[in-house]
Amino acid sequence: MSVTFIDVLDITLVAILFFWLYRAMKDTIAVQILFGLVILIGLSFITETVGLRSINWIMKIISDIWLLAFIILFQPELRKLLLLITRSRLFRLFIRSKISETLDEVVEAVADMSDKHTGALIVFTRSQNVKMTLDTGIPIRAVVSKELLVSIFNTKSPLHDGAVIIDNQMINAARCILPLSLNTKFKGKNLGTRHRAALGLSEQVDAVVLVVSEETGSISIAESGEFTLNIQREHLLAVLNSRLSDTG
Repeated sequence: MSVTFIDVLDITLVAILFFWLYRAMKDTIAVQILFGLVILIGLSFITETVGLRSINWIMKIISDIWLLAFIILFQPELRKLLLLITRSRLFRLFIRSKISETLDEVVEAVADMSDKHTGALIVFTRSQNVKMTLDTGIPIRAVVSKELLVSIFNTKSPLHDGAVIIDNQMINAARCILPLSLNTKFKGKNLGTRHRAALGLSEQVDAVVLVVSEETGSISIAESGEFTLNIQREHLLAVLNSRLSDTG
């Protein structure tokens, strides 16, 4: 059996891929299934090289079934893995964002709503499509402005329940329904419905979700299934810029 430079490069790239997958899943039960898949692939390679055609055919069938079972059983882990990919700097080089041009308007609106204890949910999309979430709301397609945001979340407005979806400079939809997180507490603090909705969406897609508490007026941000709570107004613009900048 001859081994060329391309073969070595191919094996090296596959090894790097599996090592990266292992690091992403090392704290989950999915890593055990991943090890089993690696072993099956190795056995398939050996049996093909030796010429054991029947055993090699059986190994390939088992590998296909194993891979399918892996995808079905570990959808949450695979979703997190895809989020890691879409949040990488290399991936974001292909995604141009103008969100910084809208942040001043958002921060002013949030400060106003925080003063008045007006509850709000504002979703900033990043690298992933949130069409399913958009479809639950009312289409807006309007340029972001302080006045529009304050009007939408006014308790007398028919659109104030649910979330606003912002993509670059546009408010795409309002009154959107977000998936609730199964977590009812974060660092010992009980989460209300609005905060659970923010956390739930951030667990599933690559988005930044800003929350204004109706009870306390506090400002929080959910991202990657984690909360940054009680953000001071003077720091909000800097925090949003760091989360939503092109360089991520």
